[in-house]
Amino acid sequence: MSHDSNTLRFYGMEAIKYTARGQEPSRGRIESFLAQLQPGATILELGCGGGQDSEFMLAKGFDVRPTDGTPEIAGEAEKRLGIPVATLLFGDLDEQGAYDGIWANACLLHIPRAELPDILARIHAALKAGGVFYASFKAGETEGRDEFDRYYNYPSESWLRDTYAKLGWASIWIEAQSGSGYDNKPTEWLHVLAAKQSSYPHDFPIFAM
Repeated sequence: MSHDSNTLRFYGMEAIKYTARGQEPSRGRIESFLAQLQPGATILELGCGGGQDSEFMLAKGFDVRPTDGTPEIAGEAEKRLGIPVATLLFGDLDEQGAYDGIWANACLLHIPRAELPDILARIHAALKAGGVFYASFKAGETEGRDEFDRYYNYPSESWLRDTYAKLGWASIWIEAQSGSGYDNKPTEWLHVLAAKQSSYPHDFPIFAM
């Protein structure tokens, strides 16, 4: 299924408020991600939210396809970006070798743990050889829900690294960072950068904050 109905319902009901909160793009992390790609590379964004990250990457001259799993949020992002924003559930991704990079900021954290390997495999398949993939997760040990009834997989760093490695991802790099989220509560984040195997290894830089 790769989605939780209560989580999707929350984002549908809160779409305008969620996308209008003035969230800034993750500039430092995006820059480090883009540094691994050729100018004008093709990028798929999963869970684009208000569209701020896609907007930043488009302004840098990259060929970005923004998507979100909630039609209401996709519609708000489309207003901001002025380009089509497709509604795409993670489990419906079925492209092969289509993208140089895939950006998934704070969205795959809603995938049930048992289904995450399948989604990571779909993302792996959608990348070209040597393609780069970024995702971020709220860290933890046991899956659960927050005060808004949103589901989170809450992985540990070791669990994530093992899950990625079993699926053939190369050059897996994980950084832990303290921060917050929509609920404004202190949150421990895990930022993951990985690559699809190619004839050359990636040497990931430390993410700028």
